[in-house]
Amino acid sequence: MSPRSRVYVAGHRGLVGSALVRELARRGYADVITRPHQALELRDARAVAAFLADVKPDVIFLAAARVGGILANDTQPADFIRDNLAIETNVIHEAARAGIRSLMFFGSSCMYPRDAPQPIRESALLTGPLEPTNRPYGIAKIAGAELCWAYNRQYGTCFLCAVPTGIYGPGDNYDLRTSHVLPALIRRFHEAKEQGDTQLVLWGTGAPRREFLHCDDLAAACVYLMELSEERSASLVASDAPPLVNVGSGEELSIKDLAQRVRNVVGADVTIGWDSTKPDGTPRKALDSRRLTELGWMPSISLDAGLRDAYARFLEYGISA
Repeated sequence: MSPRSRVYVAGHRGLVGSALVRELARRGYADVITRPHQALELRDARAVAAFLADVKPDVIFLAAARVGGILANDTQPADFIRDNLAIETNVIHEAARAGIRSLMFFGSSCMYPRDAPQPIRESALLTGPLEPTNRPYGIAKIAGAELCWAYNRQYGTCFLCAVPTGIYGPGDNYDLRTSHVLPALIRRFHEAKEQGDTQLVLWGTGAPRREFLHCDDLAAACVYLMELSEERSASLVASDAPPLVNVGSGEELSIKDLAQRVRNVVGADVTIGWDSTKPDGTPRKALDSRRLTELGWMPSISLDAGLRDAYARFLEYGISA
């Protein structure tokens, strides 16, 4: 992939997709194709086939997906597995049929076993049970990675699966019914501050440990990977293992520590309580990103800087930030 390539970003309005569009523009890509959901239904195989035949992209970033936090995953399991399986199957299959050789699918750390050795290496895939609260979503993402691997082996494609850690930043989802933990904390601390609350009770125990990466760092890493020469990237699509690449920040902290950092950034004068009757999710989820860093890429946005940026955008744009 180079700035002369025609690049289709599926899911360009989402957190990851919008970051990819910004990064491609920053790197001088002039032929970037996007379509809103209303104009292209990715769950419709015929629509996807017709679109790819018409626009003929050289490269696809498949960032379109149904995503959400513990509550959304736990209460809408059928929606999560159905929609994600349909989107990834249609785009990956029709891309191969259209002769598109380069594609990046976005997996999730939810793909890995709940109790995988930490930090999690790509080889941990399918070595143990998943976290029950997001199992349908995790299974759909595993299927996407397996699709990439299968098409690479059978059709000689170069389809990669990036596996990011917890992503946040511009374009995040602040709807408390469907958001991930970090944007949910920003909104809840902000509302507690605005309402003059003295205490904020959060889900779980605060003990689980997580790793977070700014969406602009993720986009930079993924464009970097797709720009690698075939010689340098050959090991990523070798036939003996799924083409997974972990993308993490290398900075891990507890949810309790994260909550305190968000409280400080927001400036909310509240004490934090924990409702241990609510689920914690996976106890620890840190990624081993050596496969990526050994190829020469490193993140550049610290968590503290990223939190300040995220809250500033929330103040400017509200829940549509």
